[in-house]
Amino acid sequence: MHISEITHPNQLHGLSIRELEEIARQIREKHLETIATSGGHLGPGLGVVELTIGLYQTLDLDKDKVVWDVGHQAYPHKMLTGRYFDFHTLRQKNGVAGYLKRCESKFDHFGAGHASTSISAALGMALARDAKGEDFKTVAIIGDGALTGGMALEAINHAGHLRHTNLMVVLNDNEMSISPNVGAISRYLNKVRLSDPVQFIADNLEEQVKHLPFVGELITEDVDRLKEGMTRLAVPKVGAVFEELGFKYFGPIDGHNLEELISTFKQAHKIKGPVLVHVATVKGKGYAVAEKDQVGYHAQNPFDLATGKAYPAKGPKPPSFSKVFADTLIKLAENNPNIIGITAAMATGTGLDKLQQKLPKQYIDVGIAEQHAVTMAAGLACEGMRPVVAIYSTFLQRAFDQIIHDVCIQKLPVFFCIDRAGIVGADGPTHQGMYDIAYLRCIPNLVIMAPKDEAELQRMLVTGVNYTDGAIAMRYPRGNGFGVTLMEEGWEELEIGKGEILRTGDDLLLMGYGTMTYTALQVAEILSEHGIEATVVNPRFVKPLDTELILPLAEKLGKVVTIEEGCLIGGFGSAVAEALVDNNVQVQVKRYGVPDILVDHAEPNESKADLGLTSPQLAQNILKTFFSKQPAKIS
Repeated sequence: MHISEITHPNQLHGLSIRELEEIARQIREKHLETIATSGGHLGPGLGVVELTIGLYQTLDLDKDKVVWDVGHQAYPHKMLTGRYFDFHTLRQKNGVAGYLKRCESKFDHFGAGHASTSISAALGMALARDAKGEDFKTVAIIGDGALTGGMALEAINHAGHLRHTNLMVVLNDNEMSISPNVGAISRYLNKVRLSDPVQFIADNLEEQVKHLPFVGELITEDVDRLKEGMTRLAVPKVGAVFEELGFKYFGPIDGHNLEELISTFKQAHKIKGPVLVHVATVKGKGYAVAEKDQVGYHAQNPFDLATGKAYPAKGPKPPSFSKVFADTLIKLAENNPNIIGITAAMATGTGLDKLQQKLPKQYIDVGIAEQHAVTMAAGLACEGMRPVVAIYSTFLQRAFDQIIHDVCIQKLPVFFCIDRAGIVGADGPTHQGMYDIAYLRCIPNLVIMAPKDEAELQRMLVTGVNYTDGAIAMRYPRGNGFGVTLMEEGWEELEIGKGEILRTGDDLLLMGYGTMTYTALQVAEILSEHGIEATVVNPRFVKPLDTELILPLAEKLGKVVTIEEGCLIGGFGSAVAEALVDNNVQVQVKRYGVPDILVDHAEPNESKADLGLTSPQLAQNILKTFFSKQPAKIS
């Protein structure tokens, strides 16, 4: 059978090991061809091909539920559930999503782009099943990196307490999240992978004791204690931990041996109560280049499949915002030993891997634990350190309470550097950095700023490191900068809450927040071609807002436009509108940004066009709204 013939995972039933191994080969081939052509997550899916096939061969997926943690490891799942022929559209507009989506397939039982959610969701499904008297299996598949997340540990704690609730957790242990895992749990699992479990046989212990003359019915409790003691001897140390938490433990087993996987899963399905199957896999399995560089090939842009090398760029590109951030932070940290860079398992993505290489004592990776990262930073700040917490916008959401409770209420000088703010593209709704302006702006004792370009990012980084009167946050986008001139050192601080005028005009006040400032300048040039002259302001700060600059200009010009790459509800435009209302400045206001919708996966420019956020679209809309002009479509 060819993988293209499989439209339902139950078609795996009854196939021989040799046939299943051939399907595994075909899945890897399609996986590699697709990612090499269009880019995407590579290593995670390659590592779970046999795990997926082996598990699905033992389930009835017309009724059984499988919850994948994160979802970028579920590419083989997508190919086995009717999406093989569309897989080449992966992460493209209107194509197959890079993560699981309940609306995409009946086999995507739970969507997720953030780690550590699977056990909680699967347990909820199991409890609902029991409450309704239904009969189906629930399985959560979670990586060892995701297991470091507090939410996963909370779910394990709860599930282990429910001794009569059937739930299987499959621990996909490849020693990696995106970068190598950190922490005690990771070290514990590594010990298991490198040691042989004690061999013993205890399956028939209770039955044998029952047949002993005179004592069989008298020592039930003693037998139970003896069984528990032998179980703790029989499994590796980490297995004993899970056993103590209430799980029946199997493993570790070879995650690329289909025969062993199928046999173990079948045995585990027979166990009543919570079960954990520990599967050892290799990230990037089957593609030597990815196996050798598991960090670099976690995800890739299009590349040459034969060599594994990325295709050369068509021309030189400006450095990314993340690179400018990292390089500047290193320069500052070299002169200030109190600066500590903090990441939550995203060292390469945030650029902090460079800080680790240069100044390892001034770098901390907490693993997938954003809440802990923020509160730990608060503790560092209490003792006079300068914590710089670099976390993606979408992941900082997970630490909202810690920002309020542990940082801002205590007015501690923690610097939040919010990467991937705004539209991020192919990863879709779970990763869009839409909400940070809104969810931070309402918190007291917090300054919020955004640079218009990479040079201003350097100045804001100096500003943030030196700010001591509470917390401060800086948002910046994914991708390359604008190619402006950068300074190697000697950056000047910005005055808190002060913007700048970039262009003057008498017809309109135009403000773009962050990198949308350049969009505002482009819009102003287009409007000028139609006889409309705009004043363009780079506000720099959304909190405190520069009302001394903005309010007089708004009152003078009478028309105000705000542009932002974030949600309109509670965003930068809302801050401006509130300031105008609160100061009784009655003018026309038009806000442009992301409305109350989820932005799906697509190239960022495609998403901006769909949202009406390109410069020509904005100029045309402004002309129509404020000046009753409806020119031919501006391009």
